[in-house]
Amino acid sequence: MARTRAPDHETQRDQILELAAAKFAQTSYPSTSMSDLAAASGTSKARLYHYYESKEAILFDLLDRYTKRLMLIIAEVEGASQRRGLDERECFAELIRAFLAEYETSHSRHVALLNDVKYLVDAQREIILNRQRDVVAAFTRQLARAYPERVTAENQTSLTMMLFGMINWTFTWLKPGGRMGYRDFAEQVIGVMDHGLQNA
Repeated sequence: MARTRAPDHETQRDQILELAAAKFAQTSYPSTSMSDLAAASGTSKARLYHYYESKEAILFDLLDRYTKRLMLIIAEVEGASQRRGLDERECFAELIRAFLAEYETSHSRHVALLNDVKYLVDAQREIILNRQRDVVAAFTRQLARAYPERVTAENQTSLTMMLFGMINWTFTWLKPGGRMGYRDFAEQVIGVMDHGLQNA
């Protein structure tokens, strides 16, 4: 007979992932053991294995959930913008705001996405990389819709990467509670994209 899951099983997994992401960011994925993760989670290694069969399984679940979350944000922004009757430029601005709002609360997960995908096995790595490509493609499409007079087939990739260059590394310098907040920075990024592309 199959063992039933406790009602708080998913909550426990969420907590493990949150603590694992922080530990990976603090000491690096290769340097973190299951014993380290168990200690960070305040549990035994045996109990940790009840939720995840390996450190690799934790990393994949962490990145799988996070990249799905990013894709969901894109869908939510596009749907909400359509319902509110926003034009393409306003929709693009909302997308930037939504991603930076997510980045503000997902520092450790974002570090893992940028640094640790290479440690996944091939099949899992391809899943995450494909989802990252989907995120980039969605931004590229929205950028082209927002600035049709400026974005061309030749420059759309470089402009999209310029945008991600501005927002993807905020965890290294933009700290919650600092002199500049994530909301303020989002408006600066939008201003650079809007006025820079308009007047270039």
